[in-house]
Amino acid sequence: MATTAAEQAPPALVNGLHVSTKPIQLSFPLPHSQGTRIHVHLTVREKSLVLFLTTASGEQASSASLGSFVYALPNVNDPSHPLSTALYTVSSTLDFTTRLSKVLAKRTNKPVYVGNSISFAGAGLGGTVEEEMDGFKRVVDIVIAEIQPTGTNS
Repeated sequence: MATTAAEQAPPALVNGLHVSTKPIQLSFPLPHSQGTRIHVHLTVREKSLVLFLTTASGEQASSASLGSFVYALPNVNDPSHPLSTALYTVSSTLDFTTRLSKVLAKRTNKPVYVGNSISFAGAGLGGTVEEEMDGFKRVVDIVIAEIQPTGTNS
C-alpha cells in the first residue's frame, strides 16, 4: 500500500529539533466542591511550558473569563526566587496565577506561561484560603506528574 508524502513527512522542526506540541488536556474535581472541576490545558515544549486553567460546574454555561496571564522564568542569580511578569491582569486571579507560575518555573527550571481563570467561589466554603491552597497544591502536583514521564522535569 502506498503512502502519501504527508504520511512520510517527519514531525515539525523547531530550532532543528523534532517537537510534539500536542497539548495535554485533563480535569479533576475542585477540592472541597461538588460538581465543580478544574480544567487543565498543558503544552510541554522543550524549553518552556504553557498552562491554561479554568473551572466549570455541570450547571454552568461554557463561558469563562480570560483571567490573568503571567510569564515566569527561573532566576539564574537566585534560583529560589523566580522572576515573573503579568502580561494580562484580572485582580481576582492575579495572585494565584503569579504564585503558580513562579512555583512551576522553579520546579521545572523552565520559562512558564500560565493563564488562569479558576474561581474558588463554587468551593464548599466559598473560597477560603485553605480551599485555594488545596487547589493550588493539586494543580502543581498534577502538572509536575504530567511532565515527569516525558523527561522534561529537571
